[in-house]
Amino acid sequence: MIIQEVIDLIEEFAPLNYAEGFDNVGLLVGDNSTKVSGALITLDTLEATVDEAIDKNCNLIISFHPIIFSGLKKLTGRDYVERTVLKAIKNDIAIYAIHTALDNQHKGVNDMICEKIGLKNRQILIPRKDSIKKLTTFIPTEEAEKVREALFSAGAGSIGNYDNCSFNITGKGSFMGNEDSNPVVGEKGKVHYEEETQIGITYPAHLESPILKMLFKAHPYEEVAYEIHSLENKNQHLGMGMIGELEKVVDEKSFLEQLKSTFNTGCVRHSKLLDKPIKKVAVLGGSGAFAINNAKSAGADIFVSADFKYHDFYKAEEKLVLADIGHYESEQFTKNLLYSFLSKKISSFALILADTNTNPIHYL
Repeated sequence: MIIQEVIDLIEEFAPLNYAEGFDNVGLLVGDNSTKVSGALITLDTLEATVDEAIDKNCNLIISFHPIIFSGLKKLTGRDYVERTVLKAIKNDIAIYAIHTALDNQHKGVNDMICEKIGLKNRQILIPRKDSIKKLTTFIPTEEAEKVREALFSAGAGSIGNYDNCSFNITGKGSFMGNEDSNPVVGEKGKVHYEEETQIGITYPAHLESPILKMLFKAHPYEEVAYEIHSLENKNQHLGMGMIGELEKVVDEKSFLEQLKSTFNTGCVRHSKLLDKPIKKVAVLGGSGAFAINNAKSAGADIFVSADFKYHDFYKAEEKLVLADIGHYESEQFTKNLLYSFLSKKISSFALILADTNTNPIHYL
């Protein structure tokens, strides 16, 4: 396989369109036409990670965090970012990063945290806006089923746990082709009336291109009449954070102790304990202070995340407990998630989980 084929598989799972606007995702270093000898899957890409890739004959690093986040104006090796990129280039090692595209995936980073904690009835904490579009098109009724099935095959018509969703109205369409037209039905220069079916179908915004290609391929008319609208609906299967419920109610200290053990962290920083049972748990991998109010609004008993600052803990306002388990710790299982997905798709070269511990924080 070449690198682009691996990228296509990754983005089948977590399309780059899912990523936040501030992020830097995708192929950061390397040539996408290069044949892959092996892929090292890691949370972070550092010099030590590149060294491990060299030792294990991997010319592709699949990283959660992007080593290049803001622009690089020079490559002189003056800091750890430039040194890492230079070493990768010198050794013909490509670097690909997925980051917030996987954060926003329904079965991504936060679902993995929920799995480790043992949460059921999981839902997205902050559903994504502006990610659903609606296509309306008009087809001769006798051809409607064929076109509808073609659109379904391209990914249109999926709503949450349901597929093949559409709304159909039968009516009479009219048109008149000019002298340059080549109408499939009717005659040029004459008004023609045709029994047509109006199909309304929603789709994820990132699939617009293949869906329109399929529409033009399957539609019988020379000129395809269609409309596209962006919907305000929130996408309940795409977004930041998750919230779920424990199988059984536990007390606060027991839950915090379990967090410390499960995520193997040297410290769990938390807000004031409220002497209330823990049942409903909100989670967000990485820096999650921006979602504190969302966790409160969702009725969470505790919000598990990382990188809370001093004043962030005041925002708990005795309505829930804030638990900071550490940035690395909250995302440490992400590489296992990527490995599990890719190992079911790839058998032509070695997929290797990185051994290098990239956690920059240590505890006494």
